[in-house]
Amino acid sequence: MKRVIGIGNALVDIMVGIPGEEILKEFSLPKGSMQLVDETRSESVKYGIRNFSMSVSSGGSVANTIHALGILGASPGYIGSVGHDETGDFFSNDLQGAGADPVLFRRSSPTGTAVALVTPDSERTFATHLGAAVELNLEEMNDELFKGYDILYVEGYLILNFDLVERACQIAKAAGMEVALDLSSYNVVEDNLESFKKIVSGYVDILFANEDEARAFTGLEPEQALTEMAEMCGISVVKTGSRGSMIKRGEEVVRVGIIDVNPVDTTGAGDMYAAGFLYGYCKDEPLDRCGAYGALLAGSVIEYMGAKLPPEKWPSIKTQLNH
Repeated sequence: MKRVIGIGNALVDIMVGIPGEEILKEFSLPKGSMQLVDETRSESVKYGIRNFSMSVSSGGSVANTIHALGILGASPGYIGSVGHDETGDFFSNDLQGAGADPVLFRRSSPTGTAVALVTPDSERTFATHLGAAVELNLEEMNDELFKGYDILYVEGYLILNFDLVERACQIAKAAGMEVALDLSSYNVVEDNLESFKKIVSGYVDILFANEDEARAFTGLEPEQALTEMAEMCGISVVKTGSRGSMIKRGEEVVRVGIIDVNPVDTTGAGDMYAAGFLYGYCKDEPLDRCGAYGALLAGSVIEYMGAKLPPEKWPSIKTQLNH
């Protein structure tokens, strides 16, 4: 079985259900986006939501995917940067407890946090203070980090550090690895379009995007975007919410439906889809099954608040994957 190592922003997620969009307007957070905020603004948002119910867990897009792959027994790895603090310890212990092997560079800055504000329609909006996460640098990338792995999974949010992303991709390719990338957020794609296109056309084998990200990347609607993306890399995946997903490799096009669920919070759906897809791909499953695995995990996680499935849900997930 192939092994995946991810690289991303190591964050701790704070998930909060809010009654409406007033708070988003108060803090100038466009609904459905990921906004980078400084420490002062982050603390203001946290203060503004202090009376709402919330949950806290280790997070960051790629870390969520790696966490799920670890639980599935895929023995993944993770590269990130955290603070010398209890929050950083929590992040490390959570990944190790899931069966992943984290390599975490420790900093004097605090571990980053991502506040996810979830509106009643299950849409999530992020106010992210990266903290120590942004201190990961290209000088720390070396061949030893990637030994024993077959796929490098890169978080689109890292494109803000283009040199780091390119260096990691170069090392992976030199080692004969495949590179998978998730575009992560439409506004990040819009602001860094040329950087994304350079990385995708130069290094990426598997490209994940939801329809908004695909539109931002190509300027096209989902089906046309799927084709254009596939021409730039080996496999393209476009997720279209309640309409399922589409996968293209060469002339092969696969359409995948969704499972019947009662949605509570869409946070983590894309991360779990990637986990299911990559799990199938690492087992050399056909694309339709990889997509079905992704749909199962994505559909399952949106029935809960937060980006991770509760521990009691995993036994039934594993049973369904095995059958």
